[in-house]
Amino acid sequence: MNVMSEQLQNWLFGAKLSEAILSLEDAQLEHSLNDLLRDIFVENEVKFWRGNPTASTKIDGAIYSQILPEHFFIISGKRGAYSESDLTKLNTLTALTARLFSTRLNVNERIQSATKTQFLYTQILDQIHESVITMDLAGFILSWNLGAEKLFGYSASEAIGQNILFLYETDELNSEAAINTDFATLQQGGHQVEVRRRKKNGEIFWASLCLSTLYDEQSLAVGMIGYLTDITDKKRSEEKINHLAYYDLLTDFPNRTLFKKLVDSALHQSQRNEVSISIMFVDLNRFKPINDMLGHRIGDLLLKQVAKRFRSALRDNDVIARLGSDEFAVALLDVKQHFHAGLVAQKMLSCLEPIFHVEGHDLRLGASIGISIYPQDGNEAEQLLQKADIAMFKAKRLVEKSSGSYAFYDAEMNQSIAKRMYLESGLRRALQKDEFFLLYQPKVDSYTGVVKGAEALIRWAHPSDGTILPNHFIPIAEETNLILQIDAWVLEAACRQARAWQDAGIKPFRIAVNVSAKEFTVALPERVNQALSRHQISSSWLELEITESMLMHSAESVVAIMDQIAAQGVTLALDDFGTGFSSLSYLKRFPIDTLKIDRSFIQGIPADMDDCAIASAIISMAKQMKHKVIAEGVENAEQFAFLQRLACDEIQGYLFSRPVTEELFTELINQQFQLPECPVLIENIESIEN
Repeated sequence: MNVMSEQLQNWLFGAKLSEAILSLEDAQLEHSLNDLLRDIFVENEVKFWRGNPTASTKIDGAIYSQILPEHFFIISGKRGAYSESDLTKLNTLTALTARLFSTRLNVNERIQSATKTQFLYTQILDQIHESVITMDLAGFILSWNLGAEKLFGYSASEAIGQNILFLYETDELNSEAAINTDFATLQQGGHQVEVRRRKKNGEIFWASLCLSTLYDEQSLAVGMIGYLTDITDKKRSEEKINHLAYYDLLTDFPNRTLFKKLVDSALHQSQRNEVSISIMFVDLNRFKPINDMLGHRIGDLLLKQVAKRFRSALRDNDVIARLGSDEFAVALLDVKQHFHAGLVAQKMLSCLEPIFHVEGHDLRLGASIGISIYPQDGNEAEQLLQKADIAMFKAKRLVEKSSGSYAFYDAEMNQSIAKRMYLESGLRRALQKDEFFLLYQPKVDSYTGVVKGAEALIRWAHPSDGTILPNHFIPIAEETNLILQIDAWVLEAACRQARAWQDAGIKPFRIAVNVSAKEFTVALPERVNQALSRHQISSSWLELEITESMLMHSAESVVAIMDQIAAQGVTLALDDFGTGFSSLSYLKRFPIDTLKIDRSFIQGIPADMDDCAIASAIISMAKQMKHKVIAEGVENAEQFAFLQRLACDEIQGYLFSRPVTEELFTELINQQFQLPECPVLIENIESIEN
């Protein structure tokens, strides 16, 4: 046999020997080893022996070569006459077999250790309450602990071998971005993400997912391990908190904060698409009186109905928000032409026209709507909302029908609102720094010229603009509720001056103080009583002037308030009579002492037949109801003569005196005015009387 053939034969033998020892057990192993031995030791009897040879089992003349403590090769047949080649082959075979058995033992130990480790690993994972899942890099599940069984409802046998995608929620399964979330998380180093998953029963839940990479001995990624925790309750709480932060509780509309976020996002989109956006600021008309008289519960139910009507008047992609109280905002996100916003405003106003039925109450509402347009009026939500608010004030002053009106923003409105804000901030300062003062205009007896009383008229000593008349700041004070503080100041100042005149020995006369509608509440009688007590003056010093329009709402409560005031001895005068369209059937129930004819009916006397007829009717009716009559705004002798002929009791106007300071008025108290002598247009009076 040549060398090459011998080497090949040895290699083949070694391969067969390795395969037999590493893969066979017991009888199969012995049979295979003995076959190999017969091929090598052709001239000798050589066999594999398992166990320890004893005296009775030993073969005479045989050589025992120990492989392991109880494993031997035995060569026999030559009665001790063995060649050196036989012994060399035997020793080589023994050494090789011993190494193979040692390798087999190590492999078995490692398998047993791995099995034991796997068993311990499984127990450890099952003790973890979290869901723990291991996967290969393709997402196929390799292990599934008890936590995963409890969380998903699948047993380990149902889950292992499946791809992780079978646990995905349908929307995520249809989203390539969602599917890549887990793997992106893995690549980024195991960041924690929030995902939606599906249970065996079909329930969708939120889970906190943390993925980590599994590596082999060469630091190569071989799989991943995922930890999932059910956070559904946490997500629901977060969603509830988020809803409370961004939505109105009453209407479930977005609030101001969310509205601006949505509009700013839409503006960002429209900048790329060159689409116009319109913002509407909506303020309900007549809601506050309803809310005050019928209570907040009725007011809330009414607002819900309003919200429902508004929503039905808009498109699905239009955004509507409740900004607070009775204010709403609308964003029209795709406006083709500017006039389209006006059409939507008309639609919203029209939806308010039908009567609202709220728990037995039939209620009517209107609205004032201001409109701004992107991009001409601004490029941010805050700017557009502010300018729509400015336009709303214009709409409020231009009411065209009962349902309300709307107006588009224009640049001139900025000047108007700037002036308004200037006066509003100035009013607050004026109250703090006592910049107001009172003037007094005398009320003169039509027949004697004696001063019978005075009307206290407020003025504002502005530090830079000089004296400001009330018609410039009272409307703003009423809109901002500063009128309550101003009314309180006027009452206090008038009572203080009455005390000063009383201390000077002047007999009491009526000082008329104007009361706003917001001041005329159930608390007014007590405030009047406290003011009189505080300055220690009698009620004969005071008269309250209320406007006719104040009698139009809640007549029963108004009568009750007036009765309490009259019971204190304070008289009541009805100012601007003839302008409020009050019901005469109600008027006779009010404890009114005096009717004041509005100056608008005095200006045309005696030339204007209509003014003459109205003034005559008012005076005649007042006399029949035993009310005193005062005409205000009398400026000339002709007006005076006409009113005197009709038996008007008192005259107030520039004919006798402008409003003057308390010092000048003190000089007028004991003065008797010279009554003018002027021929009267008898024909006008006679035609009225006839």
